[in-house]
Amino acid sequence: MINDEIRAREVRLVGAEGEQIGITPIREALQMAIDLNLDLVNVAPQAKPPVCRIMDYGKFRYETQKKEKEARKNQKIVDLKEVWFRANIEEHDYQTKFRNVIKFLGEGDKVKCSVRFRGREITHANIGQKILERVKNEVVDIAVVERQPKLEGRSMIMILAPKPQ
Repeated sequence: MINDEIRAREVRLVGAEGEQIGITPIREALQMAIDLNLDLVNVAPQAKPPVCRIMDYGKFRYETQKKEKEARKNQKIVDLKEVWFRANIEEHDYQTKFRNVIKFLGEGDKVKCSVRFRGREITHANIGQKILERVKNEVVDIAVVERQPKLEGRSMIMILAPKPQ
């Protein structure tokens, strides 16, 4: 709340330079802000009495929005990429898919490794377990297992996350 929106009788006032002025009636605090051509901003409404500060509210909001925009620009959005393996996968196909796993982890994304079973392959779930264990053992230095291999329906799923730097 700023200026006339503040409904307390008296406030703990902080000056424009950050100095403590003390507890003053709201009218007097508002007059001091008007004299300095600044705004009276309620910075701690839950305090007894509320803490108000004399500042340029427009400049304060502008700087806050600028900091938030900069923080959004610097954050990395982590995607979940999925790599499908088959129970009877050949070595070259495995290496191709494994290179994709390495690439995705290098870009900072999480990887969902899935072994999809078709037909009667589901009876040999241990083969899918071995494939996912092999992937896990080969990426142990660059990734952590976020979710252990688990059978869900006709797929066995494991989630890998890149190790923090």
